[in-house]
Amino acid sequence: MIARSSFLYVCFCFCLTLSVWCSVPAQGQIQTTGEIGSPSATTTISGVQLPTPDPEFDGVIKPGALDSKPWWAPRIVPPKQAPNVLLIITDDSGFGVPSTFGGVIPMPTMDRVARAGLRYNNIHSTALCSPTRAALITGRNHHSAGFGVIGEQSTGFPGYNSIIADDKATIGRILRDNGYATSWFGKDHNTPVFDASSVGPFDKWPIGMGFEYFYGFVGGDANQWQPNLFRNTTQIYPFEGEPGWNLVTAMADDAIEYLNRTHQTMPDKKFFMKFAPGATHAPHHPTEQWVKKIHDMHLFDDGYEKVRERIFENQKKLGVIPANTKMEAWPEELLKPWDELDATTQKLFIKQVEVFAAYAAYNDHEIGRVIDTIEEMGKLDDTLIIYINGDNGTSAEGGPLGTPNEVAFFNGVNEMPVETQMQWYDDWGTEETYNHMSAGWSWAFDTPFSWFKQNASKLGGIRQNMVVSWPGEIEDKGALREQFMHVIDVVPTILEVTGINAPETVDGIQQAPIEGTSFAYTFEKKNATAPSQHKTQYFEMMGQWALYYEGWLLSTKVNRAPWEAFGVANPDPLNNQVLELYDLNRDFAQSHDIAEANPDRVKKMKEMFIAEAKKYQVFPMDASVAGRLVAPRPNITAGRTEFVYTHPMVGLPQGDSPSILNSSYTITAEITVGEKGAEGMILTSGGRFCGYGFYLLHGKPVFLWNLLDLERIKWEGSEALSPGDHTIEFDFQYDGLGAGTLAFNSMSGLGRPGVGTLKVDGKVADTRKMKKTIPMILQWDESFDIGSDTLTGVNDADYQPPFAFTGELNKLTLHVDRPELSEADTAKLRAAMRNNASSE
Repeated sequence: MIARSSFLYVCFCFCLTLSVWCSVPAQGQIQTTGEIGSPSATTTISGVQLPTPDPEFDGVIKPGALDSKPWWAPRIVPPKQAPNVLLIITDDSGFGVPSTFGGVIPMPTMDRVARAGLRYNNIHSTALCSPTRAALITGRNHHSAGFGVIGEQSTGFPGYNSIIADDKATIGRILRDNGYATSWFGKDHNTPVFDASSVGPFDKWPIGMGFEYFYGFVGGDANQWQPNLFRNTTQIYPFEGEPGWNLVTAMADDAIEYLNRTHQTMPDKKFFMKFAPGATHAPHHPTEQWVKKIHDMHLFDDGYEKVRERIFENQKKLGVIPANTKMEAWPEELLKPWDELDATTQKLFIKQVEVFAAYAAYNDHEIGRVIDTIEEMGKLDDTLIIYINGDNGTSAEGGPLGTPNEVAFFNGVNEMPVETQMQWYDDWGTEETYNHMSAGWSWAFDTPFSWFKQNASKLGGIRQNMVVSWPGEIEDKGALREQFMHVIDVVPTILEVTGINAPETVDGIQQAPIEGTSFAYTFEKKNATAPSQHKTQYFEMMGQWALYYEGWLLSTKVNRAPWEAFGVANPDPLNNQVLELYDLNRDFAQSHDIAEANPDRVKKMKEMFIAEAKKYQVFPMDASVAGRLVAPRPNITAGRTEFVYTHPMVGLPQGDSPSILNSSYTITAEITVGEKGAEGMILTSGGRFCGYGFYLLHGKPVFLWNLLDLERIKWEGSEALSPGDHTIEFDFQYDGLGAGTLAFNSMSGLGRPGVGTLKVDGKVADTRKMKKTIPMILQWDESFDIGSDTLTGVNDADYQPPFAFTGELNKLTLHVDRPELSEADTAKLRAAMRNNASSE
């Protein structure tokens, strides 16, 4: 650490000429260039304390400037040997997806990086999106970083609150303070949902966590045609008036522009870029060109079992899995064999997977454009590229049949009939769908492993693959590395190769230790078969857990498919489990359970898991899934029942907007209609795939509920409003116990019926009953808008956004009356919970 000018001066004295380094490039040693005090001087820092203290002024100050000598603190730069870093992570993509590891989907960019560097077949995720990403950018386990689950399921416990604490600085912050240009493109799933509005705070947005530039979306997924897109913290709409615009290309375009701008402004400045596309998370939104390319290849015509077998054989031929690997049999009790499907179902399933595959190939192509730009700048040899395929295994959240609307899955509609889905067949993957594929394809894309995303105890959920290139340093090009690794190992690896220390304090806060282990040793050919330096690793996700220890894996037997998210949760996920044991040194695909023959090892490894769980904030374990989506959080609406608005406002995210689900509510709009009449949106939340809207259509008041794009219920006035002042009101009386039942492991209070009444100037205009209501979430990449509608509308047949209100909105009042449990309700729920627990 350079704290005093005298130390800088000593460094300078050892420099013979301008741009001569004062010390050999090694981690922690100070390197300076130029005459210290001159405007062009640079220095590295020890990095132990961030930000590094300002050095003392070492010039000369006299009464007059002509007798004085100016002095400038040297510009902070990374160590000389530090490379640029491009960190790529794709979404919801299992081991068997990329061609690089035997998949049938062509991914030439990943192939290219592998040929120039190394392939890794033994790196692991956490089994879910934002937990993996928190681990990736902090070098700490996901519970340590506050992300035991995705942010949308956060609860009030340290391991689950979705807050990356200040004692766990990200790699972006560390590298930024050491002189890197830092940027983040694509998915940000690590900003708490309750901090995602335009009022901030912004300390947990990318720009608040050390990334100087952010271009992407906040949340778990995004419509790639019309995303909730941000530049830094400002929402932007570059797709408006641009038919065919797609975020996959736009994100690469923006990254390329950023790289060129940075290079032209300061060619010698090192960059660190996190490139995190939304692909291949649902919705699967490739361009028509890529869908045609994949369709013409006929990769999937013979069904998912044959594709699985083909991938398996490819993997053995490539040598990315051992030749003696055994796979589990196809799970016929879970996923119907291809030959048992009727022709219409097969046709739909092929369409689903072709769109998914097109999305993966399209995404890989756009990543290639970014790498091409680095090469064109002459910086490829000096750039460390880490390309991780997937933040978890392939998603099965489309259920066994797939879905045209992923929002339906999150509200319990997880097996939409094929005949219903065929209405969207021609539009699959376009802006008309929020689509996902059949879980049969997901099982195939996790070959040679079993199970999926969410399943932390099976390798299908946690085993990823990765390629790494650094042309100027890695000589064993195209080789395979098989050491056990985890995404928490990426941060310490970057720190080692850059020669930058992990800080002891950041902003005066003592830093928690990095929990990962560098895999930089694997870059050397002599270490190709060296034992893994990462010896022990726990896994846990929604009550399913595992422990890896030196080749052994203790894991819980899967007791819930990912689409089975709405039942009673396991009340004791630590102990109410069937434990399995695998020797991964001999059983690569985790297919042969040997727990019964090794009871002592099972007992010991469970004790080890408990110790790890205590150490890394895993307790209290919670097996609930959907229930946590509606758990109370400290958002800006918490504790409020009335909301008043007097001005148009758009872009308030779902996590920070008033929720009317599972409640009674009244929405009152006081408006003035002009002489020429009025129409347009007064209030809306959600969009094409789920939400509600309160608007004037041809002058008539309308309240509409879009129920998952499957049904729309409309209340409508009979006449257009006359010029002048009016009060229109929508009142809904909910017939249910509400979210309070979740405290008793029961979802019985959610999604119940209710009666809605539309009133105009105090008179009833329309009344109707909703037999079912939305239980969990609206479309969470859409926002709460007043006065107009951003992104997609709730009913395309009535209007197209922005559908701005042409009258005058004087006052809008939203009152929410959330149900409260009576003593009798509580007693019944508690008894039912005891009965359920005793029957486990």
